[in-house]
Amino acid sequence: MRIRAEGLTKEFSQGARVLRVLDAVDLDVAPRESVAVVGPSGSGKTTLLGLLAGLDRPTAGRVVLGDTELGPLTEDERAVFRARHVGFVFQSFHLLPTLTALENVMVPAELLGGAPLDAVRARAGELLARVGLEDRMGHYPAQLSGGERQRVAVARAFVNRPGILFADEPTGNLDRRTGERVVALLEELNHDLETTLVLVTHDLGLAERMARVVSLDDGRVVASRASAVPGSSPEVAERNA
Repeated sequence: MRIRAEGLTKEFSQGARVLRVLDAVDLDVAPRESVAVVGPSGSGKTTLLGLLAGLDRPTAGRVVLGDTELGPLTEDERAVFRARHVGFVFQSFHLLPTLTALENVMVPAELLGGAPLDAVRARAGELLARVGLEDRMGHYPAQLSGGERQRVAVARAFVNRPGILFADEPTGNLDRRTGERVVALLEELNHDLETTLVLVTHDLGLAERMARVVSLDDGRVVASRASAVPGSSPEVAERNA
């Protein structure tokens, strides 16, 4: 699914002062492309991700996901659109502590509705097996390591077969080795399930694994370049170029 942002601007009022966090950002992400957004703290990375996902409204500009412009949608309509087409992976996992790994992965599909419970359970189980947690499905988040919890979050993000996946610092709470495994899973699922991936990170090594790196500074895009996609096959690199 294609992502387009045109003239995206976000301002916040602080008393008499107006703080511009994003300043006329243009971004075009092709279907199935993987893009890393990098920049210093306060550059607007997370704000951009929230606007692209329709979690917040811009002060100016517009966001189009696929053929749908988010601006005219109501809050409820945006929520339904996200449930059908968008997956999320967060730095802090956001798993429900009273649900097992399997139940956490099932939640987005159950909220969306329309599929038999047995089919949802089977899909969740397949994804957990895909991320190497087939023996941990009945465990609760407190019984899982940080890397295992993030893998549950990755599986959950893909349960509704989203056209777009947004990831906000997905390795921020993980050690490097575990983080690399989670990134490899994101790359694999991005490729196999043909999902467009936009990832916010401060880790330049992780960013270089995406097909393209977009740099923000002071709310503006200051660079956009293709990466060599280290660690990916030439086929993947060519497809994402």
